[in-house]
Amino acid sequence: MRYIFNMELLLEQIKAIIDEDLPLISNLSNAAAVLNQLENINWCGFYIKVKDELYLGPFQGDVACTRIPLTKGVCGTAAREKKTLIVPNVNEFLGHIACSSLSKSEIVTPIIKEGEVKAVIDIDAPVFDRFTKKDQELLESIALALSKLF
Repeated sequence: MRYIFNMELLLEQIKAIIDEDLPLISNLSNAAAVLNQLENINWCGFYIKVKDELYLGPFQGDVACTRIPLTKGVCGTAAREKKTLIVPNVNEFLGHIACSSLSKSEIVTPIIKEGEVKAVIDIDAPVFDRFTKKDQELLESIALALSKLF
């Protein structure tokens, strides 16, 4: 696997693969593959919002939770609060859903269109304190670019 160290390049790759003529699943699958090039992560993907729950979408990594209520976990909280959450230590996040014992830190960014959460981008890392403000800014830019697909 090759890693992307230049965040602007990663954003440009995501923008380049978006094709509004393709189904959502195809676009998110390729976006997950690009996100998987980030350094020192062990899972990345999308959860799609349907009513009051998030359902597993395209991802890269081990088997994942398939359904997350908006009242639980980092993903549910980020979707409910409509904001990015950076969790330096998932063991300290009240209500964390442990899909993998290997994940130590997490970042979740909602994809919002017309004020409504459509999905979230979820990335886990096998180390504590993996995610930074720069990662947040990158994912928020990616979420904005992907929002036009919904």
